[in-house]
Order: sequence, then structure tokens, then C-alpha cells
Amino acid sequence: MPRIDASKLNLEETVVQVRRVSKVVKGGRRFSIRALVVVGDRNGHVGFGLGKAAEYTEAIRKGVEDAKKHLITVPLAGTTIPFMVKAHFGASEVMLKPAAPGTGVIAGGAVRAVVESVGIRDILTKSLGSTNAGNTVQACLQGLRELRSAGEEAALRGKTVAEVVGRKQAERLAAAASAAEEAAQARAIREEEVRESRATPGRRGGAGPGERDRRGGGGERNERGDRRGGRRTS
Repeated sequence: MPRIDASKLNLEETVVQVRRVSKVVKGGRRFSIRALVVVGDRNGHVGFGLGKAAEYTEAIRKGVEDAKKHLITVPLAGTTIPFMVKAHFGASEVMLKPAAPGTGVIAGGAVRAVVESVGIRDILTKSLGSTNAGNTVQACLQGLRELRSAGEEAALRGKTVAEVVGRKQAERLAAAASAAEEAAQARAIREEEVRESRATPGRRGGAGPGERDRRGGGGERNERGDRRGGRRTS
């Protein structure tokens, strides 16, 4: 599977867990910071990374860089996933189930960080087994890797989408895909406007020297020796 170029995506980072860990060596204990980070563009791409360093900021930075190297693409069915899936990693097991529009994200902390980074807005989840954050996140990602869109499944079977999921469901999927594409385009336009506004900073508070001179500031005096805008004090 080819690696996804992270520089072409507008990724947002979410810190799932930050902990202080130690390593026992001959001279005693060596303490460091471990950060679990999830990155995603909320449009079908997500990645998970682990960073370890002596400082919090450096550990998070390493986690973000590691997550960008392990991005995956997740097929979406509108605002949810195409079908129910259950996956496990280590002693953790996660169940992901599609939900109707308006349901929202029903998930815990670690799973919620992943599904929100992908861009899923309606889903039902259940975390089974171990609640270890790292294993839970990787179990969730394993389930997302197993997902296939209706078009991909139809191509594998040599059939049309309507033959695989039914005519009504195919129409709903097409409508949801078009709505999701329009929302993605609108979000891209808003992000571009925000970047342009940041690249061209406006005038922030206060007036410039020329403006103060036009308003009569700058400590100038009239013939009576009073300051403009206030009486001179001794």
C-alpha cells in the first residue's frame, strides 16, 4: 500500500494520552514522557503515532511526525461507515457500527479521537476487553482498515452497486457521497480564506504615527502652551 503524502492534507492533531514513564537502569531510573497522538483531516484520512522524549512538547512533536508516516484512507458512507466491523489488537477489542444521521459519535475517549479525526459524525461503538489507550486506538484503526466502500465491493464481485446493496440504499449512498463532497469543498474554501486572512494581517489596535498626527496627538502644543486633548500640568 503506497504511503499517503501528509504535506498535501490539512491534518489536525489530537493528543490521546500523555504519561510519564521510566526505565530502570544500573544507575537508577530514567524518566521520560510518552505521548499517544492521532492526526486526521476529517475527510477520510487518519493516522496514529507514538512519541517519547524528555519534554512534553518534544514527545508530542515526535508523535505527530510518527502518525503522519502511518496514515490510512477510510471509506465513508456519508457521515458514517459502510457496515459494522469488529477488530482487536492485543487484549483490546472494538466494535464499530453505522448509525443514522443525527445520532452523533457514541464513543469513549480513545475511540472518539480516532473516529472524529477521520470525519465520522454518526457512529455507535463499544470497547471490549482491555481499556489500554494504545491497544484500543490500534484496534479501532484495524477495524477501519477492513472497511470497503460499496463501489469497491461491487467491483470485486463484478456487479453494480445497486445489485450489492439494493436500489434504495445505492441512491442514499450516492446522495450522501455528493453531500459529503460539497461539505468538503465548503470546508476547503473556509480553510483557504482563513489562511489568506492570516497571511495578510490587518491593522491591530491603535493608530499609527500618521494617524495620531492627524488626530492632533504626539504632544504638540498650541499658542497658549496647552497640550491638545488636555491641559498641561506643572
